[in-house]
Amino acid sequence: MRKKKPYLGIIGGSGIYDLDNISNSRWLNISSKFGDPSDEILTGLIKGINIAFLPRHGKKHNLLPSNINYRANIDCLKSLGVTDIISLSAVGSLKENIKPGDFVIIDQFIDRTFARSKTFFNDGIVAHVSMAKPTSKKLGNIIFESAPDNINILNGGTYIAMEGPQFSTLAESNLYRSWNCDVIGMTNMPEAKLAREAEIAYATIAMVTDYDCWHPDHDAVTVDSIIKVLNTNSLNAKNLLNNIINNITKIDWDWNDPAYSALDYALITPKEARPEEAKNKLQNILKRFS
Repeated sequence: MRKKKPYLGIIGGSGIYDLDNISNSRWLNISSKFGDPSDEILTGLIKGINIAFLPRHGKKHNLLPSNINYRANIDCLKSLGVTDIISLSAVGSLKENIKPGDFVIIDQFIDRTFARSKTFFNDGIVAHVSMAKPTSKKLGNIIFESAPDNINILNGGTYIAMEGPQFSTLAESNLYRSWNCDVIGMTNMPEAKLAREAEIAYATIAMVTDYDCWHPDHDAVTVDSIIKVLNTNSLNAKNLLNNIINNITKIDWDWNDPAYSALDYALITPKEARPEEAKNKLQNILKRFS
């Protein structure tokens, strides 16, 4: 029997390292069979909704995008019972009409990362999940409908994930623009892929900090200039989250999102051929099949 309301995981990106208004709050120091997550996980309740908040880069922002243990982050959230994740992510804009300070609800990704572990299934158990529609339309619509008037928010956009930590060259920035990408970031891949493997619905709120170097006024993106916008975005994001949670309390949750059953037709290795060590490592991910 499904819970009446979701257990909401919130992954905080650059500039968002804590959450306010949480009752029964505890920072939990937990680990995963895939290693340690980025930091302790803050758990508690907001308006009766179970919340698990994880600062993606650590509370002191000491993890590069390539050094984040994405598998441990998702596995730990899964172990707590998280059903849905909202990812808050700082991004650069690749389009003139998407301005610094704007928010974009992402519905597509292009993954250009290459130095990260991108699957839970590499120790003798094979699965191929569908990523055709990598985000939750249900979550995206709730986010869009929850946006206060002071936030310019777009419902839909393509996020290209680069390895980093350096920003793009001008040639790269123009290439991604030619692909019709909307924003560029460094952290949502493989995060979105792993959430799908874990059967967790996933949505991204991409918070624009700059125009990337393609724009004549932003040809030298600096951390100082980004941080100024980050601070405003952080305040807006927390207000938006409060609205989202408030709206979630008012609706009957729809448990028909295909993300919740992503492994039904994805597992290839027969049960009898799955190594015990691999099954043990995947006990949170495959709990529904045990």
